[in-house]
Amino acid sequence: MIKPRVRFAPSPTGYLHLGGARTALFNFLFAKSQKGTFILRIEDTDKTRSLPEYEEDIIESLNWLGFYPDEEIVRQSQRLDLYEKVIKTLIDKGYAYYCFCSKEELEIRRQEQLTRGEPPTYSGKCRNLSKEEVNKKLSRGENYVIRLKIPEKIITFKDFLRGEIKFDFRLLGDFVIAKNEKNPLYLLAAPVDDHYQGITHVIRGEDHIPNTPKQLLIFKYMDWEPPIFVHLPLILGPDGTKLSKRHGAKSIREYRKDGYLPEALINFMVLLGWHPEGDREIISLEEMTREFKLEKINLSPARFNINKLIFFNRYYLKQKKAKELLELIDFSSYGEFKGEKFYSLNGSIYSLEKILKIIEMGKERANTLSEILQSVEFFFKDFDYDKKLLLWKDSSFEEIKKNLEEIKNEFLKMKEEDFKSNRIKEILNNLSQNEKGKYFWPLRVALTGKEASPPPFEIAEILGKEKTIFFIYQAIKKINE
Repeated sequence: MIKPRVRFAPSPTGYLHLGGARTALFNFLFAKSQKGTFILRIEDTDKTRSLPEYEEDIIESLNWLGFYPDEEIVRQSQRLDLYEKVIKTLIDKGYAYYCFCSKEELEIRRQEQLTRGEPPTYSGKCRNLSKEEVNKKLSRGENYVIRLKIPEKIITFKDFLRGEIKFDFRLLGDFVIAKNEKNPLYLLAAPVDDHYQGITHVIRGEDHIPNTPKQLLIFKYMDWEPPIFVHLPLILGPDGTKLSKRHGAKSIREYRKDGYLPEALINFMVLLGWHPEGDREIISLEEMTREFKLEKINLSPARFNINKLIFFNRYYLKQKKAKELLELIDFSSYGEFKGEKFYSLNGSIYSLEKILKIIEMGKERANTLSEILQSVEFFFKDFDYDKKLLLWKDSSFEEIKKNLEEIKNEFLKMKEEDFKSNRIKEILNNLSQNEKGKYFWPLRVALTGKEASPPPFEIAEILGKEKTIFFIYQAIKKINE
């Protein structure tokens, strides 16, 4: 088998979204599984909508996901001479022609066809203009586009996954392939690049199926061998409608900003149309590369499920050590590192060792990177709470105050070096006997201002003896107010 050459060919007219990233993933996996070549081509012929910031985002997002191209990135805007050469060849061969019809003429014709219940197609008015007529119009500076002649018949082409697909060219009419010789449209530029880049398989979304027969015509007219076409299934929302932001679909940069890991996104995306053998769902990029088979892609539309993505992200977060997460978490909203210490917004100073413990604590309840610190932000930021939160079930303020006093007095007796979570837990158990909630609960609230948090004895160890006793004093003071 010839080693495949595949391309991911986005237009830089927006940020890389989930559907585009899945297409890149399937191209990447197919290339790597067959020891082939993965190419990135930027299709930036739309000069008005293509922006450098979108191109930068596409490249950065692919790199973040780990989909590195095997060759230098190709940009269509740098290959205009090549397209011009092909356009002239098509005109010289009689397969393409200059069309001088105005927009107004075309719109009148379109409305007439719609009124008669016919599909709007080009009439072919300029199809058979003589060279003399064309040259005369060109010399007068008349506006024009370049159209491709199409056969008035039904053609059949083969899709790798779907088999034979029929397409009726009679419903289409001659279509535009360039605004002028130096300004090609997608329908021309893509097949030209596929030929000159030696692309063996065009793997793209099924929304491109209508483009395929048009592009195959260019291969035929130029006497080129066409690639194999593979059209991936759509990704729908969980309700079966077109995927949108209301379903949780975002750009890759937004997922990254929201604290999703690349491993989680890749694992999630690969299951949107493909599945490894067996019933397992957790699969690494390396395993995907070994196991991926193009023919195993499911043709049924994939359903987007944000809860599934959250499940994968939570799983991969838990697999990472605190030191790895330290490199990924954005601490800027909570303070700053100076050397080996972290200076938090509330004045607390933590050693690197304690920061790693805080990360371990936070990741247990977090779904995303950003949630790791959100769940333990009481370490870094001042907080307040209603004193009613200190009450455990039907207990009274007097009872809770007494219990906090007991905890405080026991802590005051402890040496700083003995102020460890296991010893703190032991003291709380001895004090509470069979009424743990009346001791553990108010201490939790005093230290965090929250109803839910990691165990209070673990929090106390990180805060240290002095800070812990200070928060207990504050809670007692709040009760007295």
